[in-house]
Amino acid sequence: MKTLNWKKGLFSSTYKIYSGSKQIGSISNRSFSQTSEAEMNGKKYTFQTKGFFKQSTEVYNELDKLVGEIQYNSWMTKAQISLDSKYYYWKYNNMWNTKWAMLGDDNTQINACTNSFSGNIETNTDDELAILSGLLVTNYYMQMTISVLVIVFIPIFLSAMN
Repeated sequence: MKTLNWKKGLFSSTYKIYSGSKQIGSISNRSFSQTSEAEMNGKKYTFQTKGFFKQSTEVYNELDKLVGEIQYNSWMTKAQISLDSKYYYWKYNNMWNTKWAMLGDDNTQINACTNSFSGNIETNTDDELAILSGLLVTNYYMQMTISVLVIVFIPIFLSAMN
């Protein structure tokens, strides 16, 4: 198993991925868009989220060829990922949503321990797209959680002001 790390600044929309102290990749979210640009070891991908209530994400390579899809579950705890005819199952491993695992039908294993601004990833694969997809699912669920909290607490805050 090899270990990777990622970091994100407080107001940054970019995740930087490191192997030791060397940056090997990044995921950048476009502002006011459901598109993320990702790069790892020179390979570039675009993640385009579609839908409103039942969202999914399409994955494109740098030639704009569709190479994968991510299906999210309604409870924001699991995802199914298909990448170039390989299938992966992503899920949180604890109730605080700080640990997650992604298992592939080819025995790929990616385990992560994360918080809002950094995390460690242990993996037995060099598949950049699988690693980036696992991080993207984490990012997606974090954004959805923040959106739900804003939707719930703004009316409460505004009604308390009156």
